[in-house]
Amino acid sequence: MNTNSHIPQPLAKLSHPREAIRQFTPNWFTATMGTGVLALALNQFPYGHSTLYPIADFFWRFNIFLFVLFSVLYLLRWMFFPNEAKAIFQHPVVSMFFGAIPMGLATILNGFLAFGINRWGQTAVSIAYGLWWIDALLALLCAVVLPYLMFTRQTHSIENMTAVWLLPIVAAEVTAASGGLLAPHLTDASSAVLIFFMSYILWAISVPLAMGVLVILFMRLVLHKLPPRDMAVSSWLSLGPIGTGALGLLLLGGDAPTILAPQGMASMGVVAQGFGVIAGTILWGYGLWWLVMAVLITLRYIKEGLPFNMGWWGFTFPIGVYSLATLALARSTHLQFFEWAGAFLVVMLTGFWVLVSIRTVIGAYQGTLFFSPCLSVETGLADPVCGAPNGE
Repeated sequence: MNTNSHIPQPLAKLSHPREAIRQFTPNWFTATMGTGVLALALNQFPYGHSTLYPIADFFWRFNIFLFVLFSVLYLLRWMFFPNEAKAIFQHPVVSMFFGAIPMGLATILNGFLAFGINRWGQTAVSIAYGLWWIDALLALLCAVVLPYLMFTRQTHSIENMTAVWLLPIVAAEVTAASGGLLAPHLTDASSAVLIFFMSYILWAISVPLAMGVLVILFMRLVLHKLPPRDMAVSSWLSLGPIGTGALGLLLLGGDAPTILAPQGMASMGVVAQGFGVIAGTILWGYGLWWLVMAVLITLRYIKEGLPFNMGWWGFTFPIGVYSLATLALARSTHLQFFEWAGAFLVVMLTGFWVLVSIRTVIGAYQGTLFFSPCLSVETGLADPVCGAPNGE
């Protein structure tokens, strides 16, 4: 008698193990976004830092492993299934997740500054500097190429719009916030100034566009109500550009006096510092509205039943960057309210990460999460965007 017959086999839901590669899409990189921001948030938790630091450091190293693993799997898809991989550029939802790649990489380069300096000193800064330029290039490509494809090759409508539209745009401001962390560590003054101003440019490329998308999203929700249950968690993505935008202004503003004074722009540095705090607080308040709305919308969906998919990672990164912005405001304003709020948000982030990670591990083991929507006709799986199987 086979005593192991009751144990589910890995990837049992797939017709063949190679389907894990054939069906691999960039939305898996949202797991690196969530894991990376958790490491950074735990490292800045205002209480018990000595206890949490090694845990945060572990999550950062684990995130590097995830990013490398997902990069290899996605490259293998392009190597062995290139024609099917190209179909992503036609898909109005899955293509947006290309933005998750530079955002996931940004959490890794930030980790080299938060955790790597203790191990490798200035070498960690040099690694972060090189990764920042790679990240900036990827973010710019996402911010330009994907909207261009939306304009020319993909089919979109206001009724089918969700906050997923933000993903390719927000990557640039995430890189900008990373520049705010990196610039103070650079010993070469010219490099620090270059990163500083490039970060403001990246912020400007992203935030105004993201704010415009949020206005349209508000109108869409008013006219067409909530999106389908499969896209329920996308409501949390609205918090991402607001939190990251605030964080970028706070970090760059905090750097400004030190970086600009040697360049003869000391007064500009003071203005940038003050503007960062005021504008960051304004954006934080705007984000609070979207946070409350996301909670209310999610509670409504839970009553109807909330199906699990990789979109659940949308719970993590937006809360993570909003919590980092909150803790940055606490340091800048010395208000305990922001410290308490930031601590609460980090706890919330941790809870969501644990929940989503457990569900992801189970789904990955069974194979149910390996699903490339526009191959649904071949696999026999329904896709809410591309249509039902067999074109029905």
